[in-house]
Amino acid sequence: MAKSKEIKTNAMRFLDRQKVDYEVIQYECDAFTDGVAVAKKTGVPVEQSFKTLVTEGKSRNYYVFVLPVDQELDLKAAARAVGEKSVEMIHVKDIQSITGYIRGGCSPLGMKKNYKTVVDESARSFDWIAVSGGRIGSTIKIAPEALVKVTGAVCVPVAEARLDRNENEGCG
Repeated sequence: MAKSKEIKTNAMRFLDRQKVDYEVIQYECDAFTDGVAVAKKTGVPVEQSFKTLVTEGKSRNYYVFVLPVDQELDLKAAARAVGEKSVEMIHVKDIQSITGYIRGGCSPLGMKKNYKTVVDESARSFDWIAVSGGRIGSTIKIAPEALVKVTGAVCVPVAEARLDRNENEGCG
């Protein structure tokens, strides 16, 4: 009986090249779903499940933010973290052309280009966090310090409590 081959994504290949330990969790999903639902499907605690959002600053530069799935990006704190006057979310239609990933499968690892990345400081309170594996249906468990190191990220507070439960933002 043939063994099914694991599908490697750009994010996984990036971590392999960097010789970083990680674990892949696969889940069944055909289309975009919010991060809280993915956490429930994978059994990962919501507070350890992080989403990837991409913004554009007034300078026209792009920035990547990694924050808990049940929180929102504080745009003022995000702008301060990257030295911009302001930042705004990129349009969903632009996600793939900017990152190489689709909505719901956007990983902070292995994007088309190396964008300045910010990880919410809450990640540091865990031994590991879960981020998108680079496609819908894949999640990567990784040590937050390893994520910060390989992405060249800074770790500062950029998340705020959600005002609503509607997940209509960013990347995935």
